[in-house]
Amino acid sequence: MSTTRRVVLSAVVIMAGGFVVAQFFGPSPTNPPTDPSAVLFARMHVPADAAGVLQRACRDCHPNETTWPWYSRVAPVSWFVIDHVHHGRSHFNYSQWTKYSAEDVERLLKASCDLARKGEMPIPSYLRMHADAALSPADVEAVCRWTGHRPIDH
Repeated sequence: MSTTRRVVLSAVVIMAGGFVVAQFFGPSPTNPPTDPSAVLFARMHVPADAAGVLQRACRDCHPNETTWPWYSRVAPVSWFVIDHVHHGRSHFNYSQWTKYSAEDVERLLKASCDLARKGEMPIPSYLRMHADAALSPADVEAVCRWTGHRPIDH
């Protein structure tokens, strides 16, 4: 066997071993317990059109009820996915709506409209795997009408 083939074979074996070992490290996909009386939908009226948008485009990252896809259990992709969900929950978690003050609620509702209007939510990396979460102009209008905010124009 040539030296080049040995180097390539060794590199492949090391990478495969690293992949297997990586499966035992890193965060786990979790869904913290939720008090049904504390969720957004129990605390305020959400019209059906806006609720549909939240369920379709926001449900995987912003409540404690994430539907974890198979690839969220395979490192190193799982680290990226789990980090995104934890990050999303830290900014806006509609399973913990009662923890927000009136000022926080106003800020979050306004940001929901603004970010949807700018095309910043859902995030592009999420949309690559979940094309059905893309927001149409009607979806953005439904969210903004529900939040009581006019979409910003750029």
